[in-house]
Amino acid sequence: MIGRLVAGRAVAALATAIIPTGLTLAVIRATGSAVDLGIVLAAEMAPMLLLLPLGGVIADRLPPRRVIMAADLARCVAQLAIGLRLLLGDPSVTELAALAALAGLAVAFGVPAVSPLVTAVVPAEDRLRVNARMGVTSGLAQMAGPAVAGGLTLWAGAGWSFVITGVLFAGSAATLSGLATEPRRAAPSDFLADLQDGWREAGRHRWFLASVAGHGVWHLAAGVLLTLGPVIAVRGLGGESAWVVIAQAGTVAMVLGIFLVPRLPIRRPLAVTAVSASLYACPLAALAIPAPMIVVAGAYFAAMLGLGLLIPLWDTVMQRRIPQHALGRVGAFDSLISFAARPLGLAVAAPVAAWAGSAVPLLVAAALVAAANLGVLALPEVRAAADEERTPVPAEA
Repeated sequence: MIGRLVAGRAVAALATAIIPTGLTLAVIRATGSAVDLGIVLAAEMAPMLLLLPLGGVIADRLPPRRVIMAADLARCVAQLAIGLRLLLGDPSVTELAALAALAGLAVAFGVPAVSPLVTAVVPAEDRLRVNARMGVTSGLAQMAGPAVAGGLTLWAGAGWSFVITGVLFAGSAATLSGLATEPRRAAPSDFLADLQDGWREAGRHRWFLASVAGHGVWHLAAGVLLTLGPVIAVRGLGGESAWVVIAQAGTVAMVLGIFLVPRLPIRRPLAVTAVSASLYACPLAALAIPAPMIVVAGAYFAAMLGLGLLIPLWDTVMQRRIPQHALGRVGAFDSLISFAARPLGLAVAAPVAAWAGSAVPLLVAAALVAAANLGVLALPEVRAAADEERTPVPAEA
């Protein structure tokens, strides 16, 4: 059963990783306009940000397996429709944006249900191992996705690339259909009341609010780095190949961190996640100098190794400390902060760098990342050992 869960999420992760590159190539081939590309990407992002809180309520009301299956099937329909429209020729920006919005809507409802599904299927003692396996497959998918998308587009054409992506989502849904039935969910109350209860549950945990704020700062800083880093590398660190080396070092480090985390004797997981997130200050500062390429690559390796440790640890702590009946809503709040912060960093980095120079936004981002994440260590519940935590009892159905 655990193997089916990991396999299903691996297939969905690969399909998800293919979409950004495939969509970019499809829009450029169809219209050749950067403005049109921005419209389509924004159409996908908007429903994700607006509907994530509602997706959290649905994840806590309905069996999460069914929610994720429905989301995967909706994404399947969206990808197949895009592929068919491309095969027929001359798709309009409005059509591509509408189908991208459908995919974004499915993500908003599918993402909050993943953690509740893990708690429903996987015993507590195995969750860190399973979260790590899912993280490794997701990291490998992120590495392979752009190359697969480019290869499919060149070999079969943009339309067939989306058709194949749709088939992958259908396969993911089929894999999850074999999982055992989850426990009964609590009887639904007023929808708005459920939403407010989710916010109250999130606000009840200081460790959660402080950590999520730190993660939000991390995502904002990632937007700054991913905007300015390639420019600095190309202009001053050896050209395009320098940025490729830096980026690949980070990707390898992230997968390595996820692979190692269940094998390490970690007694204070929240403290480790806080320190791990703070490591992202290293490449920001190295690029601000700018340091030699090998130093920047090493700093980025350290930062992404920390991210690899953080991802499965954070998921496991959430599943341990948040009551199961509210896990979808609280997790949706976490995802909302992350999804919103990175585009903000992408948007502000270039204007601030044009006004004050690249070093200023990079150094400010580095200071904020270090302060926001290391400051979390001041909370006693963050420094608590895992065996000192009290596992919340799920609400009665």
